[in-house]
Amino acid sequence: MYRVLIAGISGSGKTTMARTLALRLELPHYELDALHHGPGWVKRPEFESDVDAFSSGRCWVTEDQYHSVLDDLLWERADTVVWLDLPRRTVMQRVIRRSIARATTRRELWNGNRESFRDWLDPEHPMRWAWSQYERKQRAGLERIARHSQITVVHLRSAGEAHRWVAAVTARSS
Repeated sequence: MYRVLIAGISGSGKTTMARTLALRLELPHYELDALHHGPGWVKRPEFESDVDAFSSGRCWVTEDQYHSVLDDLLWERADTVVWLDLPRRTVMQRVIRRSIARATTRRELWNGNRESFRDWLDPEHPMRWAWSQYERKQRAGLERIARHSQITVVHLRSAGEAHRWVAAVTARSS
């Protein structure tokens, strides 16, 4: 595993898994949300070129998102996809808990952006999106796996399975 893509719907734990796996494998982690969101939640103009630059490199770990902009670029360059295909109830518990914490603490997320309770009304808010897009995201994951048969896929179906798998991953000796 040198070019690792963590796939799953909002709330599945992509960023947490990416950070943990990057540390265990001693690989750089590139957080796509941090690269995408400029001040005021506006897409940074450098987003695509930043993603192209790091994903052309020898090794990285990142999250699978922003297909409307990146299409399958990261799938074409990854050697491994870790698919966090968790039950809807797990995803919803996580995304709701995360949203409450973010809105309550008003901590900065990326480039000065903060989540507020009023953001929850937006149909694109992660809580609403995770609920409405759950089945579509599963189908899209299966379709991408079929299109990219060159990639090793680690399909994890529960939080426990994900914890056990990442705990078993060891740093490479090189």
